Amino acid sequence: MKYLLGYDIGSSSIKASLLDAATGRCVAAATTPTTEMGMDVPQPGWAEQRPERWWQEIINATRQLQDTYGFEGAQVAAIGITYQMHGLVLIDAQGQVLRPAIIWCDSRAVELGNQAFADLGEAHCLEHFLNSPGNFTASKLKWVKDNEPAVYAQIHKIQLPGDYIAFKLTGELQTTVSGLSEGVFWDFKNQTLAQELLDYYGISPELLPEVVDTFSVQGRLSEDAARTLGLAAGTPVSYRAGDQPNNAFSLNVLQPGEIAATAGTSGVIYGITEAPASDAQSRVNAFVHVNSTEQQPRNGVLMCMNGTGILNSWLRRMVGELPYDEMNRLAAEAPVGAEGLVFLPFGNGAERILANQPAEAALLGLNLNVHSRAHLLRAAQEGIVFALMYGLGIMRDMGVAVHTVRAGNANMFLSPVFREAFVNTGNLTLELYNTDAAQGAARGAGVGAGIYASAAEAFGGLECLLTEMPDPALQPQYEAAYARWQQALQHQLKASSTSPSSIPTYVTQHAF
Repeated sequence: MKYLLGYDIGSSSIKASLLDAATGRCVAAATTPTTEMGMDVPQPGWAEQRPERWWQEIINATRQLQDTYGFEGAQVAAIGITYQMHGLVLIDAQGQVLRPAIIWCDSRAVELGNQAFADLGEAHCLEHFLNSPGNFTASKLKWVKDNEPAVYAQIHKIQLPGDYIAFKLTGELQTTVSGLSEGVFWDFKNQTLAQELLDYYGISPELLPEVVDTFSVQGRLSEDAARTLGLAAGTPVSYRAGDQPNNAFSLNVLQPGEIAATAGTSGVIYGITEAPASDAQSRVNAFVHVNSTEQQPRNGVLMCMNGTGILNSWLRRMVGELPYDEMNRLAAEAPVGAEGLVFLPFGNGAERILANQPAEAALLGLNLNVHSRAHLLRAAQEGIVFALMYGLGIMRDMGVAVHTVRAGNANMFLSPVFREAFVNTGNLTLELYNTDAAQGAARGAGVGAGIYASAAEAFGGLECLLTEMPDPALQPQYEAAYARWQQALQHQLKASSTSPSSIPTYVTQHAF
């Protein structure tokens, strides 16, 4: 029996999945820690985590798998990694971490990225990088250069979170083109490093790791890591990808016109295109997809909403630590539109879909004589869906066709209210599959190690568990609720002095 092992390095937990290589079915899974990992917030808008904590939880998850399933380390044929995107890990020449990682929802570099966007030329940035430098990894590195020069002077290599875990597994300092693109280190037009941005920021390309293929034997498990994990030295590490490209891969979303979604820590819709596509305000972003080649380019257009899982977990604390399935049941007791209660699900850093404007969470229309916990929970789930649909409107303006969306049967897609709002507001079909990010990483490892001859062969155990379609009787109700939500968003942004001309309203032709 041969197994494939996938690790998912999230910001709230570390997950590990063990797949039977022959059938493609998951035989064991582990999630650590039992309570969500926290984020350090040294200042408002900042978000940091210690990479050493990710590694310790990798160890814990692997041991948990071994304790519950009892496999031998030598039975693992390949290892794959997926990780929270856009984070910045800095290591010195001895491989020691220099400072806590600046993670995906940290907003400190927004102004640096905006200035680079203006100085390099917006048209130039969109043509070459498909994005504003914005709040991405390159801009975070520039922030360290400007504000922590003593730390910057010690940097040997920078890493994305998955690169760091691969380094701990193999001792190799590497990254991928897909990873470079998520940090805005990649020039799509010239198919090379984004040298003009590096020069503008005064960053040496020597700080970037060696580039390897997404699907390839990128290194082998070191003796030290093997002893620590209880696995076999020499096991290939043969796949790494950011969480959203990997989520799409885990759902077999690889070709133009295919769409993936997730609603966990962040809420994301991710569509595949062949031709380069960009948004003039960089409110949604394009990255190199996992299966892209120079001969057959594939880009992933990604819209991300920060305030998804954090809102749901905050509400859970507010309503008495109810189980999430009980929260979902309560939400279904309130009618569509929550009788006028509107939740703007922001408050977790700058939101890209709002052009990186800082936005607070807000609850509007509260009537103390009408609204209950059920209304609050429903308004929050609808608010998250409406924010996703707002971003989807931007994607549709870019020419991304959206008819059927695939997602894992997990997180907020477990809620009937969330699913109903999603399909009826977006006028789309939703398919839920028996997979998750760690399983996707395991499948990718099988492809990269040559255990599977192709990506298509890797999906033998993938099954559609549920298909949900719009209900014409409900769509007008969701249209009205979505319109109220957008009015509330406009009101909040005007109150915070955001130019209303930069925040368009997406009316029914985008949603229906």
